[in-house]
Amino acid sequence: MSSGTDAFQVDLRGLVELLSRHLYSSPRVYLRELLQNGVDAITARRALDADAPARVLLRPLDDGGLEVHDTGVGLTTDEARDLLATIGRSSKRDADPLDPATDPLAGALGGGFGGGREEFLGQFGIGLLSAFMVADEIDLVSRSARSPGAPPVRWRGYADGRYELTELDPADPQAPTEPGSVVRLRPLRDAEHWLEPGTVAALAADFGGLLPVDVSIEVRLDDGDRVGRRLSGDELPWRRAYADDAERGRALAAYCERTLGFTPLAHVDLDLPVAGLTGVAFVLPAAVAPSTSAHHRVSLKRMLLGTGVEGLLPDWAFFVRCVVDATALRPTASREGLFEDEILLAAREALGERVRAWTLETLAEPSPLSRAFLSTHHLAVRALAAQDDAMLDLAARVLPFETTVGTRTLADLAEPADGAAPARVLWTTSVEEYRRVAAVAAAQGLPVLNAGYVYDADLLARVARRHPGWRLAPVAPGDLEAVLAAVAPVRELEVTDALSALRDDLADQDCDVELRVFEPVEVPAMLLSDRDGEHARQAREVASPVDGPADVWGAVLAGLTGPARARRLVLNDANPTVRALLAAPDAPVRAAGARSLYVTALLASGRPLAGAEAGLLDDALRTLLERALPAPPDPSGTQSGHETEDDAR
Repeated sequence: MSSGTDAFQVDLRGLVELLSRHLYSSPRVYLRELLQNGVDAITARRALDADAPARVLLRPLDDGGLEVHDTGVGLTTDEARDLLATIGRSSKRDADPLDPATDPLAGALGGGFGGGREEFLGQFGIGLLSAFMVADEIDLVSRSARSPGAPPVRWRGYADGRYELTELDPADPQAPTEPGSVVRLRPLRDAEHWLEPGTVAALAADFGGLLPVDVSIEVRLDDGDRVGRRLSGDELPWRRAYADDAERGRALAAYCERTLGFTPLAHVDLDLPVAGLTGVAFVLPAAVAPSTSAHHRVSLKRMLLGTGVEGLLPDWAFFVRCVVDATALRPTASREGLFEDEILLAAREALGERVRAWTLETLAEPSPLSRAFLSTHHLAVRALAAQDDAMLDLAARVLPFETTVGTRTLADLAEPADGAAPARVLWTTSVEEYRRVAAVAAAQGLPVLNAGYVYDADLLARVARRHPGWRLAPVAPGDLEAVLAAVAPVRELEVTDALSALRDDLADQDCDVELRVFEPVEVPAMLLSDRDGEHARQAREVASPVDGPADVWGAVLAGLTGPARARRLVLNDANPTVRALLAAPDAPVRAAGARSLYVTALLASGRPLAGAEAGLLDDALRTLLERALPAPPDPSGTQSGHETEDDAR
C-alpha cells in the first residue's frame, strides 16, 4: 500500500460550462474579461514606464474571428506557463496588506486590506477562460516589456483542456514587434454573433466607455481603408467641467436618459474618498414599491462591473438609482456584483448618509422640487422617518395624511395655526378601521387619521413618543363612544325590549347592540371593535373545531387569549330605518333587519365577507323578501279559486 500527493485533474470543458451557466450571467462578459486583462497589463507596464502607450485595439477579422491588441507589459515564456496554464492563478493577487500609517483607506477601515486591489481590475485568474464561452480556441502571442531580451511567446489553448506554449523567432511575422499581447478568437458554432463587429463595438462601449485608456475598434470605410474608432471616454461625466450648474444638470440628465433609461427628477452628487468612489444618484421620476430591488450601474476603476448591482445603498433609499465608479470596492468572482465586506458596509452607510442629507435639505424649504419629490416618493420619506429622528421631525411637518378633517400634516393637527388648543388626534391602524369610523368621526368633528398604509402606524407611534404634547394615540372604541349622544331616558325605556331581542339575534356573531344618536343621519349603524377584541375572536375561532373535539393547541390558545370581546353594533336612533326596525312587531323581520345592518356595517369597512357572514346576509334578505312579497301560487292548484275542506270549515 502506497501513499502520495496527486494534483487535481481539471475537466476544462466542464469548468467552462460551469462558468457560463453559474458564474457569468451571459457570454457577453467575455469581452469585458479581455478588456480587463489588457488594461491590467497596461497598468503593469506603466509601473515600469509611465510614458508607455495605453491602447487596446479590437480588430474584427474577415473570417468572423476577433483580435484584441494591447500595449501592456506582455509575458515571458515562464510567466505564460505559470499564469496561463494554471487555472485560478492571477498576477494581481492581494499579497501585501495596506499600511494604516500611510494609506487612508486602511486607516479608516482598520487595515488588513490588500494593496493589489487599487492597481488591477482582475483578481481571480479565470477571466481568460470566459473566452471559451464564445470560442473553442484561444491564441495568444506576447512580447515582454519587463524582459526586453526575452523571445516572444505563443500560447494556444483549447476547450478540451490542451494547450501549446512555444517561443517565437523575433523575425516571425506573427511575433509582436513591440511589447504587448494579441489575443485571437475563432467563434464557436452558433456563437458567431458575439464576435460580429457591431456586437463587439456595443459591448466594448458599454464595458469600457469610461476607461482611461484608448479603447478603439478597427472599422472598414467604404473605400476599403481601415481606421480606428475610439470607444472610450476622456472623463467621467460627473467630473467634467461645465459652464454652470444648469448646464451640468442638463448634461447629467441626458446621461441618465442614455444609460439608465429615464429622465431624473433630480440628482445627488456622491463623493466618497475612503472607497475611491465618485458618481451620481439619480432620483426616479415615478414612485416604486419599497420592496423593489434597487439596481445600480457600478464601475470599478472605470471598467463597468454591472448595470444591476445591488446592495450599494441602504434599503430605504429605493427611490434613487446610482451610477458610480470606485477603486477600493471588491467584486465577486463573476465580477458582476460587489463583495460584502467591511469596505462595502462603510461605503453603504456613507452613501446613505449623503442621500439622507440631500433629502432633508430638499424638504426643509418649500419649492417645486420638494413638492414634486414629496408627492412622488412619500413612501421613501416614511421609510426613512421610521428609523431616523431628524427625518421623523421633518416628516411630521411635511407629510400629508388622510384624516377625517381633510388632508393634513401631523403638525397642522397638533399645532393649529389659529393658536387654538390642539385637539386630541387619533389614528387607526388599518384602512378598514378608518372606513368604519370616518363618516361618523367627521360629522362629530373628531380628528381621526388613517394610518393603515405601510410605515404609517410605526411612524405615528414614534412621533407620539417623541412629542407627547401632541396628544397622538391609536383610536379605541371608547374614543368614539364619547362623542356619540345618548338617547333620552324615556326613549331608552321604550326600546328596551327591542334592543334585548336584537342582542339575542346577534349573539352568535359575538356582537352587542347599543343605541346612540349621531351624525350623519344617513348612517344607520356603526360597528366598533378593537385589535385585542379581533385577536380574541380569531383565537376563539381557531379553538372551536368545525367537526370533532378541539385540538390541544386550540385549547391552549383560547386559554391564553381569554374570552372573546364582543363587537358592538351602535345603532343610530336618528336614522329612520333604525327607528322602523326597533318598532317592528314581527320578530323574524326585526332579526333579519339587525343582521342586515351588521353585515352592511362590515361591508362599509371595506373588508371582504367570510362565508358565514355572506350566508347571514342571504338568510336575512330572504326573510325580508318573504315577508314583503305575496305568497306564490300553489303549484297543486288547490288554492286557485276552490276552497279546501279546511277553508270551508
